[in-house]
Amino acid sequence: MPKIGMEAVRKEALVKAAIAEVGATGSTAVTVAGIARRAGVSPALAHHYFGSKDAIFLAAMRSILDDFGRLVRDRYDVSEHPRDRLHAIIDACFEPSQFDPAIVSAWLAFYVLAHRSAEAARLLTVYQRRLDSNLVFALEELVPKPDARRLASGIAAMIDGYYIRAALHGFPVDRKEAAGMVSDYVDLNLSTLAKAEGTTAA
Repeated sequence: MPKIGMEAVRKEALVKAAIAEVGATGSTAVTVAGIARRAGVSPALAHHYFGSKDAIFLAAMRSILDDFGRLVRDRYDVSEHPRDRLHAIIDACFEPSQFDPAIVSAWLAFYVLAHRSAEAARLLTVYQRRLDSNLVFALEELVPKPDARRLASGIAAMIDGYYIRAALHGFPVDRKEAAGMVSDYVDLNLSTLAKAEGTTAA
């Protein structure tokens, strides 16, 4: 196994500490000193590695997005049917690890940060386009392209809505129930479109 340098170890610790700090406060109103203290390093070292609080938080969001991407790929790659691929994406969004209170709080803070940070806005756009592309790709095998784009937009909006509700209201959303409701939305729309076309949804 290759050795992991101390810089990489400390950066990872700072990234995890940033997520935990945001989760504890429910916003990005945290300090580099607080993040560094939780990570067990000095504020000066945190500044040396990242340069600013926003840079630490963006690194944390990239870590969260990388974890989410792996969850999607793990499920997507073993799904043979288009409907299974759709449900794989939905299930990944509501995985226990992704629905952890600290992660949900980080997502909410990320959306807020994207309004004032061009780099955060670009990262958010990359995530949104990737999610949309995955959804549309699976949906296009079942319905015409305009319907696929409309349904993908609706699915993404529902997922975002559940995360925002969880963050704002103390996590009253049942993770499995939420995933089931998004899946029901998909199945209902596919069934309705199939009837309109006079066919049976695949």
